[in-house]
Order: sequence, then C-alpha cells, then structure tokens
Amino acid sequence: MRGNPSIMINLIGDILPVLSVLCDTVASNSTRQFTARYEQIGDDALWNEAKKNLVAPIVGHALLNVFNSDEIPGHWLDSHSQNYNKICSYLKELDRIAGILSSEGIPIIVLKNGGIARAMHPCPGCVPMGDLDAIVRRSDFKRAHRVLTENGYTISAPNELEKADVDHGYRTGGSEYNTRLPEGRSLWFELQWRPIAGKWLRPDQEPRVDELMERSASVSGSSVRILSPEDNLIQVALHTAKHSYVRAPGFRLHLDVDRIVNYQHIDWDVFLKRVLFLQIKVPVFFSLLIPKIIFGTPVPNEIIESIKPPNWKEKLIGYWLNRAGIFNPHESKFGKVEYILFAGLLYDDLLGLLKGVFPGSSWMKDRYEFKSNFLLPYYHFKRISDLVFKRMPT
Repeated sequence: MRGNPSIMINLIGDILPVLSVLCDTVASNSTRQFTARYEQIGDDALWNEAKKNLVAPIVGHALLNVFNSDEIPGHWLDSHSQNYNKICSYLKELDRIAGILSSEGIPIIVLKNGGIARAMHPCPGCVPMGDLDAIVRRSDFKRAHRVLTENGYTISAPNELEKADVDHGYRTGGSEYNTRLPEGRSLWFELQWRPIAGKWLRPDQEPRVDELMERSASVSGSSVRILSPEDNLIQVALHTAKHSYVRAPGFRLHLDVDRIVNYQHIDWDVFLKRVLFLQIKVPVFFSLLIPKIIFGTPVPNEIIESIKPPNWKEKLIGYWLNRAGIFNPHESKFGKVEYILFAGLLYDDLLGLLKGVFPGSSWMKDRYEFKSNFLLPYYHFKRISDLVFKRMPT
C-alpha cells in the first residue's frame, strides 16, 4: 500500500495482550507467546483494561481457548456467562417481535451486533451490545410503532438528546423503545428507517432502505432479516465513522468490520462499486484500515488502495486518531471545533462537504417541516446552527 500504517501505530499502544485475546481463537503456534504475554502483564491489569474497553466477555472466552476453566480467575467466566445470558434473551425477544411484525406484513432487518449475534457469530456471549437496532421501510415505520407499543414496548428517550415522539422519529430517522423482558431485564430497541442517520452524513450517502430490503437475506428459524454482506459491511463502516472511530464504544466498534469480513463472503467488486457510488471512500477507508492493522482483518490491499484519500488527508486524520486513541471510550476525544473539522475531513471532497452542510430542499422541508422555498435560507442557517452547536444522538 502507498500509505504507511505506522501513522496509526499509537492506536495499538501498550495493550497488545488485550488485542491478542480479542481474537475468537488463538492459533496453536501463538499460544506459547500469548501465555508469556498474559503472565507478563498480569491478570489484574488485563481485567481492568478489558472492563474499561467493554470487551471482558470476549477476552474471557479467548482465555478459555488457551487455559482450562479452573486455571482462569472466576471474573472472566462470570463476565462471559452473564453476557451470554443477556444476549440470548435479547435474541429471543428479537425473534418474537420480528414474528409479530412479519404477521402484519412488515419486514425488519436487524443491524450491527444484533445481526452478527443472530446470524453469524457462533457465540452470543462474545457479542456485547447495549441494545438492538433494526430498520424498516419508512412507509412501515408508524405501523411498526403501533405493533411495538401494542406488544409491551414504550417509546422512550434514553437521554436528553432523544425525543420520545413517533412523528419526530418519522421525520428524523427513527425512535427508541424500551421493554421489560420476562426475566426482568430491560431492553432498549431502536427502530429506524434510516440505516445510519449520522449528524454529518449526507442523506444521499445512505443506502436506500428499499434496496437494502430487496438485497437482504432471511435468517434461519426467524422472521428477522439481515443485510447482504456488502451492505452489511458498508453499514457498519459508516456507523464506525459516525462514532469518529474512537468514541464509545471505541475499540469494540472495530470488531464489527472484522466479524462481517470473516463471517460473511464479501464480493469486493460489488462492495467497491457501492462505496464509489455513495461517495464514501474516506470514512470507509479508515473503518477498514483500523481493524486490518490491529486484528489482521483480511481486507484486500487493492480495496484499501482504491479508496485511499490523499496523503495529506490520511496523515491529518491519522494524527487526530492517534492523539484521541481508540481505547478508553468514555474519555473525551475531541473538542467541539476539533470534532467539526474532523467530521468535515471525512467527506471525499469539498463539494461533498458543501452538500452535507446544505442538503437539497426536499430533505430540508421534510426534516424541518416547512413548505415555502422562501424559508430555505432561514432553515439552512438553522441547519448550520444544529451542526455546530446542537449535540445529537449517536
């Protein structure tokens, strides 16, 4: 590759043992080396880093690939067992509500970790997640809202950035719901009609949900669907970029790309064609490069080369990512001005940035609920104000 991955070497830092155990399996020829590193760093340090970076269940499972269960401190086994039970209960509920929606003629696609856990990864305990995310067609959104609220869900605002109103969700991209599972566990369910809905992502850069539905695949034993491999990789790549690669959940974000590449067969020609069509080379480049560096994710070099940004942009974004770091996700990563500049760099070119700041009139009218073209200047000013000053959910 023309670029030098060492510009991002600080992303790895001094926690290499954590990275090693994040692999789902530890190759036999590396077991001895891993054991030595584990003993060198010590269990307490590894446990603290794994908890801090929200990957303790994954590390716990990886340790079981190297040691007997009676050789591992109990906190690893407990962490994995608790997450296993939680995710299994989430997936059971996902199947239940997808079945009800299907009976109403509403297809639903589960996104990100929900799709990885339900249809790809062999161990639910190794797929930590805080909620379930799913998309429906916008034309089905309000009907899906009715089905959810009639079956134990309450539209809710998990924080001050959200708004618990179905009309607001229909206008902006989705709503969040909460329910209490039979065993007493709370579940947050995000129902979307936009597959990404990023603050800075141009509306025309998101794949169309109707096309995603047509290309989606059924899941054995369930009414839920998952994205096609190429759409799945684009969705998680843009979601990772939406979190600026380093904001919570931080390091764990990059496992999404790694797992989709490893567990689904990607047609790289199709993937590249869609990336170029959507004009998302820069955000996808870093979403693929980071897991390729830290996990050895088998993304073809020619794909990386095909979407590589100019040298100056690669180095500048790499500098910012190095300084922020992908570990310790709850730390502050960017100042407000820094974040705006960083987000602006993720557009492929200046024209793309301008389109992102000033979307088309039809999108503006739908988003801000006005009809007259005379009001466009006012709402463009409001759009800029929202981008610069208003915090948005991620």
